[in-house]
Amino acid sequence: MSWNVVSMLSGESGADRVVPPTGFTARLTMFTAAAMAFLAVFALALSLATDRLATRWSDALARTATVRISAPPEQVARQLEAALTVLRTTPGVAEARALEDDARRALLEPWFGPDLPLDDLQIPELIEVIETEEGFDAVGLRARLAGEAPGAVLDDHTRWRAPLVRAAERLRALGLISLGLISAATAAMITLATQAALAANSQVIQALRLIGALDSYIARAFVRRFTLRALTGALAGTLAGVAAVALLPRADSAGGFLTGLGFSGTGWVLPLIIPPAAALVAFAATRFAAFRQLRETP
Repeated sequence: MSWNVVSMLSGESGADRVVPPTGFTARLTMFTAAAMAFLAVFALALSLATDRLATRWSDALARTATVRISAPPEQVARQLEAALTVLRTTPGVAEARALEDDARRALLEPWFGPDLPLDDLQIPELIEVIETEEGFDAVGLRARLAGEAPGAVLDDHTRWRAPLVRAAERLRALGLISLGLISAATAAMITLATQAALAANSQVIQALRLIGALDSYIARAFVRRFTLRALTGALAGTLAGVAAVALLPRADSAGGFLTGLGFSGTGWVLPLIIPPAAALVAFAATRFAAFRQLRETP
């Protein structure tokens, strides 16, 4: 008897009546599916939120650069002016301005507090550089600064952007690996539950075979039952996971990575993929386990 997912879900034949509707295997299947779906929601949310955060940081640094003036006190003013002149005549530089004491103090305040004595610490002068969309030639600019203002050091934030991009790629990969492990664990638990249910109903299976029932008919019963149980459990776990994510703090610049870990925009639709995906995993795992167990059952 040929059968597929559609016929299995229709339940027209009533074959699933041979499977106990309650019991240990039913509770185990639904609990496993719910727990794994709950974890899948958080793995998905964390992966997407980390990607957004890295993209935001990278974009914020992409068109900005900093020039630091490290020179003897008597040369700082001259080299600062020379560096500003070079920057303002460099193609690709939209704006260059020296940071005032208040701006430099604001940059250092999160680490050293609000009462930072800039004069005593001799913090170098800083120039904020904003690029155009085309950007500037960093190598050529460094050469010009070295000739006009030897104490000027250009930081185009490349060393900041590259780790962010790598971190985003690795976290996305970890998110995919986590989802894969969750799927594998779900399949393993459902396979064990199916085998336990088949073993517990060995006498029923023998009786069905005596009256001419084919293994495909018997397998259909278990596949339908366990797939629907997994779908129900995954749906409950997904709803619980989405509700928990919705209760997390919203994105806040002060909170940094610790806030905004939820979904954003159309990302809220993505968890809807989890229940049908769990059902497909359960379908494949149950089908494999059922036919294997039936072959081994005399």
